[in-house]
Amino acid sequence: MNNCVFCHPDLEPEQEVLFQNEDCMFVQMREARVKGSTLEGAGLIVPKEHRETVFDLTPEEWTATYTLVQEVKQYLDQQYNPQGYNLGWNCGEVGGQHIFHAHLHVLPRHGDEPMAGRGIRYMFKSSENNQMD
Repeated sequence: MNNCVFCHPDLEPEQEVLFQNEDCMFVQMREARVKGSTLEGAGLIVPKEHRETVFDLTPEEWTATYTLVQEVKQYLDQQYNPQGYNLGWNCGEVGGQHIFHAHLHVLPRHGDEPMAGRGIRYMFKSSENNQMD
């Protein structure tokens, strides 16, 4: 855990903790604060204690995550005025998790994006995503 960028946010100089409560924090990369960037406003809610996936969260961490999601949404609505959101957890390598410390993606969405209207199921509906026999 000594090299985990969520256990030790200072290990990633591009990352800033914007909000936190007793059990979790909302972190954002510097790029997300650049007007017009691909992930403008996006960030992650992470438990302060190292938990590998969302399935390992305690009831208190679930409650703290919910509370922080509400605070983050209010902030993002005021700062970025999105027309929608995607929220999601990637769990395990096959599920797309690359940092093995649980983190909830919070992605503000805008109507003028090229991928507007395409949610998280979009890639799963693709005919190219069929299981191999």
